[in-house]
Amino acid sequence: MEEIIVNKVSQSSLETIDLEKFYPEGDTIVFDMKDYLFMELILKEKDYRESLKKKDWSVYENKNVSIICSAEAIIPLWAYMLAVSYLQPVAKDVVVGNESFMHEVLYLKNLGKINAKDFEGKRVVIKGCGEKEIPASVYAEITKILLPVVQSIMYGEPCSTVPVFKKRN
Repeated sequence: MEEIIVNKVSQSSLETIDLEKFYPEGDTIVFDMKDYLFMELILKEKDYRESLKKKDWSVYENKNVSIICSAEAIIPLWAYMLAVSYLQPVAKDVVVGNESFMHEVLYLKNLGKINAKDFEGKRVVIKGCGEKEIPASVYAEITKILLPVVQSIMYGEPCSTVPVFKKRN
């Protein structure tokens, strides 16, 4: 007589969250303030404003834009604000910081769309392995979102998990 193999993982009440599903979509492009500095050192307000007025902003259309300054210069805060005022109407999103930081911010924004109530009282596994690099801050954020409502949080795969949190009665 043959023994029937039962998939206990698929029969369990575990809910798996794959953080790769929240991966930021779209092309990214850098807006470098260095290109608007006099001798790559000084931002002259009048010249900067004039350059922004004349710029072709269509290259940023529907893209995630990272605003940086690759030169060692002190940039006044209003200069970033002015750049955003031109970029926001055309870009998908705008972040001040390098591309890695932008990616992290967009990931966290996507994660913020989760309705925690959907996981109320559930045992949740946060998938641990995948194709894409997921910042540690994203794992921390999903934990913060779920902690108040779930029964338990585990990390890994349903067949091999590391316990992270279990609600006490």
